[in-house]
Amino acid sequence: MNRPYLDLIPRYFPELSGRQLDLFGQLWDVYHHWNAQINVISRKDIDELYLRHVLHSLAIAKAYKFQSGTEVLDVGTGGGFPGIPLSIYFENVQFTLVDSIGKKIKVVNEVLKVLDIHNATGLQARAEQLPGRYDVVVSRAVTDLATFMSWVADKIRKGDQSGIGNGIVYLKGGDLEAELKGVRWKSTTLEISGMFAEPFFETKKVVHLVKP
Repeated sequence: MNRPYLDLIPRYFPELSGRQLDLFGQLWDVYHHWNAQINVISRKDIDELYLRHVLHSLAIAKAYKFQSGTEVLDVGTGGGFPGIPLSIYFENVQFTLVDSIGKKIKVVNEVLKVLDIHNATGLQARAEQLPGRYDVVVSRAVTDLATFMSWVADKIRKGDQSGIGNGIVYLKGGDLEAELKGVRWKSTTLEISGMFAEPFFETKKVVHLVKP
């Protein structure tokens, strides 16, 4: 079966093992199966799964390498992005994927079950209601940065267990200058177009905010 853009994964991540590449390949069938029952990816996007969702999620892995044992919270994960691709890439990192919508988390947990991924768990919850703390919070543009920080700031441990500076790693597009102006945490913005050549990524960015 044709899986558009799947070849981009090994092209940009030649370090992946055979098992990891197999898991990425399996995402096509499992997401098409579940998306037909519970719509978590728009119909126009599902056939560009590897470009718009998997590779976009993996921009975080291209930009930053989490240390073994890092605990990551994926807030507003939807159908499992960026958390599921990152859990395949970072096999020794623990991921908790949360969304307030139960049917989305049902898909997340079914995907994790089918792929036999043991370093990730899906929970129906709002970030601000979760107990415990994490080293890094990741997300894909669920709201503006100031609002997002108000949800998750107290869920992040101070320190550097992650190896990159504990904090937030956020995927977002467009001009972020105004959003970042009022942010007091140290921030770094990377252009995804500098990592991946496909036009889809021209305006997309990875923002890293380090908790002081």
